Amino acid sequence: MAYMSEDGYKKLVEELRVLEVVDRPDISRQIAEARDKGDLSENAEYDAAKEAQGMLEMKISKLKAVIADAKIIDESKLKTDTVQILNKVELKNAKNGTRMVYTIVSESEANIKEGKISVSTPIAQGLLGKRSGILPKFGCRKE
Repeated sequence: MAYMSEDGYKKLVEELRVLEVVDRPDISRQIAEARDKGDLSENAEYDAAKEAQGMLEMKISKLKAVIADAKIIDESKLKTDTVQILNKVELKNAKNGTRMVYTIVSESEANIKEGKISVSTPIAQGLLGKRSGILPKFGCRKE
């Protein structure tokens, strides 16, 4: 089961719609155009279009599985006394004092540029279940 926000779920559903309604017909058209050019045994355009079709179908299949497995979390019912998915957390770098704010989200919603980290990352795993105000320590191995 993949827990996610309602917005994250809606984005996945919209992405699936675009893949099925826009991209799939476009690739089918590309295959038809390449097929019309003759001998398929040496037709690079046809091979590329078929490969793109396979990749698209795989992406559609994976997206359908994520959507089917999704559990939307009601954000208004989230507790804030302990860290859990969809909570915002503030982290402070003890060495330089830099503060970072992240929201812990499902893997499909993760986007570091938007300040969203996956629940499966080591940082999120180290924070889950911790009480507000607790300062867990994280380190980086030097290799």
